[in-house]
Amino acid sequence: MGRKLADADLDLYRRVDEVLFYVWDPIGVAHSPAARDEYQGYLPKVFAMLQKGADASSVAAYLDAVATERMGLHENGEHSKRVAELLLDWKTKIYRPQ
Repeated sequence: MGRKLADADLDLYRRVDEVLFYVWDPIGVAHSPAARDEYQGYLPKVFAMLQKGADASSVAAYLDAVATERMGLHENGEHSKRVAELLLDWKTKIYRPQ
């Protein structure tokens, strides 16, 4: 049985989902509503990494590994780093004390 996420955790989970689909988008499907779930298989891992305090280079390395090893694409380290930094920015914004 799964656990219910706190509001802030749910917000971060949704943001990670959006960033992976609309920004990371290594196979270029963000323009297609039919492909909206394309990267959701990677969502729990990225979310868990952020929750555990992973830094941008670790998140970027994971994204690059997915793109190269699972999707057969060329490495795009700079893009993965920008995406990872965006994810960390969202985490900071969401968990910032009010």
